[in-house]
Amino acid sequence: MTTQVALVGGTGKLGGIIHAVVDELDGFEVARILTSSSSLSELDGADLVIDASTPQVSIDVVRHAAEQGINVLVATSGWSAERIALIRSLVDAAGTGAVFIPNFSLGSVLGSALAAAAAPFFDSAEIVEAHRESKVDSPSGTAVRTAELIAAARSDLGPVRAPHADQRARGQQVGSVPIHSLRRPGVIAKQDVILAGPGESLTFTHDTVEPALAYAPGIRLAVPFARDAVGVIVGLESMIDIGIRS
Repeated sequence: MTTQVALVGGTGKLGGIIHAVVDELDGFEVARILTSSSSLSELDGADLVIDASTPQVSIDVVRHAAEQGINVLVATSGWSAERIALIRSLVDAAGTGAVFIPNFSLGSVLGSALAAAAAPFFDSAEIVEAHRESKVDSPSGTAVRTAELIAAARSDLGPVRAPHADQRARGQQVGSVPIHSLRRPGVIAKQDVILAGPGESLTFTHDTVEPALAYAPGIRLAVPFARDAVGVIVGLESMIDIGIRS
C-alpha cells in the first residue's frame, strides 16, 4: 500500500529536494503539496506529513498533524529543545510520531556528534554558522542542535566558559555555547564548531556545497522512519549508529 504524503512548503528549495527524493522511494507518493498559506485541513487524510515550511507556520502544522492522528517529519528550522517541549505532550497523547531533523546531511550530523564527543575535554566552545542571506531564522537549527548536544555531553562538568556573554556581539547562547550567525551571499550552509583549551584549539567544519546531493541520503532514511515512528524523536543520529541519542 502506498503511503500518501502531504508536503508543506513543497515549492521551496528544501521542499523541492524532499519532493524529488520521495518520488524515488518505493511505496511513497507526494499526494498533495501545500504552501505556508494553505489551509491546514488539506493535511487531513494523509498518511504522513512532511513539513518544510517556515518557523512561524511549522508549529501549527505539527499540532494539526498530531490532532488528526498523522505522523509528521519536520524539516523546518527553528525547533529548539524548548520549542519541541511545547508539543511533546500533544504528540504523546495522540500516540503519533513527530520526527525533527535539524539537518539531513550525514556529514553535518557526524560533525555535530564528533564535536559533542570532544566537548568534555575543552572548557571553551563556540559555533560560527553561515547561510545564504535568504535564510529567515538565526541561529540555524543545526547550530542549536549542536549546542544542545555539547551541553548534554558536558552535563557533569557544567557550562562552557564564555567570557563577556552579556555583550550582544558575543552571540546568542544556547546551552551556554555562544552561536554566531552569518547571513551572506555566496554560501549555502557552513558550520564551524571551535573548541579551545590551554595552548590549543580543535575545529570541526562542515560545508554544504550541493544541497540536493548532501541531503538526499538523510531524506531517504528519515521518510520511512518518520512514517513508523512513535513519540518525539530528534535528529538523524537516532537512525544511524554513531553513539549519540536524543
